[in-house]
Amino acid sequence: MHMSDRTPAVAHPAATVVLLRDGAETCEVLLVRRNAQLAFHGGAWVFPGGRIDQEDYAAAGTDDVVAAARHAAVREAREEAGLRLAAADLVLLSRWITPEPLPKRFDTWFFAAQAVGHHVQVDGGEIHDHRWFRVADALAAQKAGEIELPPPTFVTILSLAEHRTSAAALATFARGPVLTFAPRLATVTGAPCTLYEGDVAYETGDATAPGPRHRLVMLDGGWRYERSD
Repeated sequence: MHMSDRTPAVAHPAATVVLLRDGAETCEVLLVRRNAQLAFHGGAWVFPGGRIDQEDYAAAGTDDVVAAARHAAVREAREEAGLRLAAADLVLLSRWITPEPLPKRFDTWFFAAQAVGHHVQVDGGEIHDHRWFRVADALAAQKAGEIELPPPTFVTILSLAEHRTSAAALATFARGPVLTFAPRLATVTGAPCTLYEGDVAYETGDATAPGPRHRLVMLDGGWRYERSD
């Protein structure tokens, strides 16, 4: 049976939170390092997050998944990083759905918030380390192979690059739009690539065709995110 003939794995609802603080020169973002033994992105540096549980729906008082995702993001920030947030303070940023061919999939709501207090305490189970990164430093460390960033984390960090303060970043995110990323896998000149809606190849798979671009090309010499205006 071909991969395309298989029923896609269920994309479990999840939430993550991009925690920001103001540094000396620019805003900084909190990344936590996942336990290397975990099957899903083990050893990668990510934002605090995880699955949406029934207790998150109960806390939201509704069956609305976005409302529950807010409470899940708050809970995960507390459990994984020891930071306390208010659900109402979270700004909805984006939605990322794991590509269908992958065996473990999530439908993740990304939020952003300003960190209240900077003392981070990781749980020592799923999360083994943490670090506040300037955007440029996180991207440089990824390019040098010092840290692993999953594509959603990489693209989200790029969206912070133009902002000097956390308030400016949050104001921009609050204006929207809230983008949905449902990546499709491809190859461009031998390099793995994820295609996003709006790319000329999103429906056809022909990544060499001329036309609008919205893709992440994962080259050995450095990842390249392309998005046509």
